[in-house]
Amino acid sequence: MTENASAAEPLAADSAIAVVGMSGRFPGAPDLATYWENLLGGLCSVTDFTEAELIADGADPQEVRGRDHVPAKGHLADADRFDAELFGFNRTEAAALDPQHRLLLQTAWSALEDAGRSPLGGSARTGVYVGGGPTEHMLAAQTDPRLAASIGALQVRILTDREFLAPWVSYRLGLEGPSLTVQTACSTSLTAVHLAVQSLLLGECDTALAGGVAVDTVRKRGYVHQQGGIYSPDGRCRPFDERAGGTVPGNGVGVVVLRRLSDAIADNDPVRAVIRGSAVTNDGATKVGFTAPGVDQQTAAIEEAWASAGLDPADAQYLEAHGTATALGDRIEAAAATAAFKGALGTGRIGIGSVKSNIGHLDAAAGVAALIKSVLMLEHATLVPNADAGRPHPELGFDDSPFHLVGRATAWPEPEQGPRRSGVSSVGIGGTNVHVVLEEAPRRGGAGRPETEGATEVLLLSARTREGLAVVAGRLAGALRAPGAPSLADTAHTLCVGRAPLAVRGYVRAGSRSEAADLLAELASGGAAGLGGPDPLGEAWLAGDPVVREGAGRRVALPTYPFAGESHGAYRLVPVAPATPVGEQPEQGGRSADLERDVRALIAEALALEDADDPEMTYFAAGGDSLTAVHLVGCLRDDFDLDVPITLFLEQLTLHEMARRIVAAQDGDDSLDALLSEFEAE
Repeated sequence: MTENASAAEPLAADSAIAVVGMSGRFPGAPDLATYWENLLGGLCSVTDFTEAELIADGADPQEVRGRDHVPAKGHLADADRFDAELFGFNRTEAAALDPQHRLLLQTAWSALEDAGRSPLGGSARTGVYVGGGPTEHMLAAQTDPRLAASIGALQVRILTDREFLAPWVSYRLGLEGPSLTVQTACSTSLTAVHLAVQSLLLGECDTALAGGVAVDTVRKRGYVHQQGGIYSPDGRCRPFDERAGGTVPGNGVGVVVLRRLSDAIADNDPVRAVIRGSAVTNDGATKVGFTAPGVDQQTAAIEEAWASAGLDPADAQYLEAHGTATALGDRIEAAAATAAFKGALGTGRIGIGSVKSNIGHLDAAAGVAALIKSVLMLEHATLVPNADAGRPHPELGFDDSPFHLVGRATAWPEPEQGPRRSGVSSVGIGGTNVHVVLEEAPRRGGAGRPETEGATEVLLLSARTREGLAVVAGRLAGALRAPGAPSLADTAHTLCVGRAPLAVRGYVRAGSRSEAADLLAELASGGAAGLGGPDPLGEAWLAGDPVVREGAGRRVALPTYPFAGESHGAYRLVPVAPATPVGEQPEQGGRSADLERDVRALIAEALALEDADDPEMTYFAAGGDSLTAVHLVGCLRDDFDLDVPITLFLEQLTLHEMARRIVAAQDGDDSLDALLSEFEAE
């Protein structure tokens, strides 16, 4: 423990940040309710595609039928659908708008509604901190001369570049706080959360949206496994597991709404969890390569985050790890976490897991997916398992560490001192490490509280279309019938202050939840716009007049807007015919001087060297690194049928000697253990 902190230290509302709203779409989960059910069941939501599915969706048949192709991905269904008119885009603009922008706009809208705040309420001091990944749509649109000629090159860039993710959200939702697009590779969305927290604590905004999106393509796609690369050979991601072989790509989007805890309590916001502290570090040059992770600064990020919370890492009961399931990544993360949490008394006391086992690696959205998972676990007081969890990898040293790999859903017992707490980590290529300290929400009465006897409330509903209004009414009816439903007064208050007034409107007047649910079901089935008897407030609402509901209430979580936009497709890159191999395929057993020359030329091409004949030039002096080595191993296998151990590229060899060694290699293997040993030795 630190001198100033203990597990029982009271929560400081003036320095803590409340998570008051969340929304997300992840593989296998169109909403967070489904996401939780999948997590609770330990379900792997990675999709295995058939060859026919992939080819029908435009994949290259030659690549799909290749021996190293893996037909799996954390696929996001209906990622090309968008309610364009709701956000003021015409059909031409909507088609050009990158799917990441579309999804992020809708998710930001839903997150604000989940927080009980109108998405079009003109919250002047609301900041936006989000990021995204590179997309096929963006690359194709920005290189299409016909599109540039049609709507203008600048407009193409504004509608497709991830640089404008945050500004579009601020513009379309009327949010005048800071608006930052964040980019730190795989740790983007958790870095965005950290920046939003800092902005709130500095008083730069009063509410903040934070998160990320990653949709590299809306189409069904697998990937090519490369020896020594980061991707799994079998389409499954098993973080910290003895069967771990790499990660699996995935798509998704997530946004959280943050407020200072003191403000959230004062405004009766639905606090879902509390962020007690956060920190960001970078590995700098203290690692063996640009793409490699580092132990020391991962440890520092964890320690600094808990120190900023006035707590000790030993106060945690769970760690949601980055967990890529790569041998190097898992080993380094386990070492860093063990060092940071060393004060935890008792071996195996802290649970550890990674949501990548369920949905794959969501790149820029990975961190927010992990954060939302952790908030849901705190809300439900339940630890959920890694999907298909097995035994921990023996080389990670969990048997003599504070951690145990969560293998099944278990109740999260209340600690002897203090509330439930967890840490969430995210690591980006390039070295940006982020850690966030989460705590369960302070106990407050209200959920399912008894209704005032005889009190009548008017529930105001609206949507863009009549069909949408029917869905809104039906979903709300289901929510009011569910166990632990909010009071009718709180429901009416939230609908009045926390929803945008759209064109098609209706209302119901009722004196109890059950009566309201029945009337809402009737409205959903095509009933009159006003049900339960005439009401002045309801009639003013139907007439389009401004309305103000009398009486106080709490903002509560209710079903959010049912987006039902049509498919606007996505631009795609036209496949380029494969280039002629640098050299002819050699006959089996033939290892000639010509082959050495061709291999040397391949290496020089990968390193962008004009002169491949310098006998003194070494691989490292020419700018070679581990990422280029992975690329070269794949090219040598595909173009020359040469299996080369990746460790060969870590030796101090001239290009001439390297080419000779490559040609002479017989039945080489990846030797990843040797690579790890080399990294550790350095």
